[in-house]
Amino acid sequence: MARSAASERGGPRERDASERDNSEHDASEHDASERDGSRRADPAESPPAALEIDGVSKRFGDGDESVLAVDDVTLTVDRGSVVGLLGPNGAGKTTLIKCALGIVLPDAGSVRVFGTDVGDGRRAAYADVDAMLEGARNDYWRLTVRENLRYFATISGVDPDSVASRHDRLLDRLDLADKADTPVRDLSRGMKQKVSLASVLAGGAELVFLDEPTLGLDVESARTLRAELRRLAAEEGLTIVVSSHDMTTIEAVCDRVVMMANGRIVADDTVEALLGGADRDVVRVASPDLDDAVVAGLRERFEVVGFDPDARPPAVEVVAGGDRLYDLTDALREAGVTPAAVRTLQPDLEDVFLDRTGTAPGGESR
Repeated sequence: MARSAASERGGPRERDASERDNSEHDASEHDASERDGSRRADPAESPPAALEIDGVSKRFGDGDESVLAVDDVTLTVDRGSVVGLLGPNGAGKTTLIKCALGIVLPDAGSVRVFGTDVGDGRRAAYADVDAMLEGARNDYWRLTVRENLRYFATISGVDPDSVASRHDRLLDRLDLADKADTPVRDLSRGMKQKVSLASVLAGGAELVFLDEPTLGLDVESARTLRAELRRLAAEEGLTIVVSSHDMTTIEAVCDRVVMMANGRIVADDTVEALLGGADRDVVRVASPDLDDAVVAGLRERFEVVGFDPDARPPAVEVVAGGDRLYDLTDALREAGVTPAAVRTLQPDLEDVFLDRTGTAPGGESR
């Protein structure tokens, strides 16, 4: 929801309360009359996708110091789907989201939202779009939780009284009901994050972008948020694009995962298909004989993906599929290691991520 001046240019309803000194603003420019019904598809035709990104590129800077943040990316997000966007730091995913939201203008390519080219009709395109962007103050901290929901529903062109029951459900499902009349400034970081999500959903947007939605949440709060996102997609047909380093959230919530590296898409498929295509056979060996010297020797011959010297007994994880398992057995015997336990690990989304990008989540791609 990082709300900025883009909204005044007809961009999405992204808000950044840090750019405002108070919470009293004229929201008339967001009147519901600006919602252009002409963008709706003919009933006889298939409705357009929620988001269509076609050949988008964006470069920052000039000359040798310039960086190609997004490189000829094409992506379609169907209505009612939940798409996860993954990539190491510097992969281009945040720039791509900002291009999709109209916050950053691409150097090449086009963006269509619900069938409307954003270059032809920004207000019509973004009428039913909202976003929560990481790293920004997303709500008005002097207002209470409920007042924030009412305010952001209003600037979305929705009578807050008509969606009061929706707000009550959001507050209840996100465990905010007992904080409804508390100023946001008095809440914990995790609570503020949940208020930001509730504010995004307050006006009934059809397409929402969530950047690191579980950041700052404890385990139980993150679980609650994931459940609410699944419900919104399943029951209300909400289209969600979520960018996160939290693999648990991506696996639990998303129908589809798009992985980026160096400004390009390197994988785009369902979670099930990506996991099924993983070719990393990782073996976990536990033994009291394992130490730094032994693992250093293994690294010379194998891809070691993990070593936990504090486990009881210490354990090492090695890529050793097929005949390489026999090689690993020989190497352990030569090093004087007697395994206490050996098991093959099922690949997870992080394994696929490493294979496709060469970088761990949160690492640098450049």
